[in-house]
Amino acid sequence: MSDPLQQPASPADSAETTARDKYHCPSCGAEANWNPAKQALVCPFCGTESPATLETRGAETVIVEHDLVAALRGIPDSARGWQAEKTSVRCQSCQAISVFDAGHVGQRCDFCGSSELVPYEQVKDAFRPESLLPLKVAEPQARESMRTWYGRLWFAPGGFGTKALTDTVKAVYLPYWTFDANADASWTAEAGHYYYVTENNRQEQRVRWTPASGSLSHFFDDELVCASRGVDAGLLRGIEPFPTETLAPYDPGYLAGWVVERYQIDLPAAAQRSRQQMEEELREMCAQAVPGDTQRNLVVRASYRDQTFKHILAPVWLVAYTYSGKTYQVLVNGVTGTISGRRPWSWIKITLAALAGLFFLYLFNHLR
Repeated sequence: MSDPLQQPASPADSAETTARDKYHCPSCGAEANWNPAKQALVCPFCGTESPATLETRGAETVIVEHDLVAALRGIPDSARGWQAEKTSVRCQSCQAISVFDAGHVGQRCDFCGSSELVPYEQVKDAFRPESLLPLKVAEPQARESMRTWYGRLWFAPGGFGTKALTDTVKAVYLPYWTFDANADASWTAEAGHYYYVTENNRQEQRVRWTPASGSLSHFFDDELVCASRGVDAGLLRGIEPFPTETLAPYDPGYLAGWVVERYQIDLPAAAQRSRQQMEEELREMCAQAVPGDTQRNLVVRASYRDQTFKHILAPVWLVAYTYSGKTYQVLVNGVTGTISGRRPWSWIKITLAALAGLFFLYLFNHLR
């Protein structure tokens, strides 16, 4: 087996990488950006599509999985970096580290809206993602999803939706680790079976406890662990999963014109979090395998083999806005369009609705 993430580059490869750092418009010479609506590199100034061909997923595409145990012993520097010139900044407010195309650094943090951005110099380049999910949802579609979501909110402050929609909607590529593993689990528990007895002309439920045990095997495929600290973890769970079966080989062209967040949860920490997720899922599966009507004292023993991982990028549309001094986020999955968000509540509207409900209840009780 080759070294994890080992990608030796020949001089020809290096020249190609340098030449593809930027994608210039063939008409006006400006830098082309990835356009999710056209699924192509398009000049934002004259609208010309670039003839550049990006790496795509085909029938013969193999997305490489790396041995987790070997990787935890050390990943070579050849698997680090972005293959393109990038600038990194850290937000002093939410601590997110954003990676921009050189010369295109934003003035405010895309995750919380803070203007407290400072240059970030990492000791070593980040591990280079080997695959990604190209952005497919265009900005008008993302805005329409958000507008619909705002319209469904009950007890929102007056003018909230209008104010929030004036904020900039930005697409961000988030760092993810994915983990695969074959798991074998054995379990023991006490299975409870309901039965009924009649006492004093009333039926009472009782439980008969019997020992139970079993085993199961399960393959975890692409267990996702987001390596972002700039996005609300609860909101991310609301827009997951990402369709990792459609991953494309990494090509910096997909990132042209967009912000990338550098991972802030490293491989060892992500592997530990993934193991915790797997153990929780295994425990739930074992609990469902216990016979009877109820259970207690469930003990699960699991072992894992064939553990692999990969580092990918997944796109989201993000709005970060401040309302009454508090920051909120709304996310749209950049591939599937699923939406999730936080919102403020109007306690005045809630109080008035509660008072109106009590008033109508009072009238109902006195008029019937």
